[in-house]
Amino acid sequence: MEISDNKVVTLNYTLKDDTGNIIDQSEDGQFAYLHGARNIIPGLESALTGNKTGTELNVSIAPADGYGERDESLMQVVSKDMFESVDQIAVGQQFQAQSPSGEMLTITVMEINDDQITIDGNHPLAGVQLVFDVSVIDVRDATEEELAHGHVHGPGGHHH
Repeated sequence: MEISDNKVVTLNYTLKDDTGNIIDQSEDGQFAYLHGARNIIPGLESALTGNKTGTELNVSIAPADGYGERDESLMQVVSKDMFESVDQIAVGQQFQAQSPSGEMLTITVMEINDDQITIDGNHPLAGVQLVFDVSVIDVRDATEEELAHGHVHGPGGHHH
């Protein structure tokens, strides 16, 4: 079966940056997604379209087709008071925040200077050239329930 919209695709993958550092990996068929539902980055979804079970790919994805280019306007210096409910704040710590337009962002603490904290609202992989080694383990039709919900539900296509 060929990978196309409304198919559930199971993959093994290793994700590296352009210097070869491993960022993430999934083995033993633990990663499945609904193709065409924007569950994975656009560049990888595009590269997988038309492939079949057993295909192995090495795909390099530019930032624009991954997590986007870095947007320096998402770097801000804020008062420590904004974190008043947090006991300890450390560089590298991540928080969920809502953007002015209402979307959820992951904010990363970049620097702490007395009462001033530098935060970054960019995705941690924004601006990074991504390299995927992918093995297509399985391709199947999505269930009606998966299509209605826009994501994979696991073995048999049902919530567990």
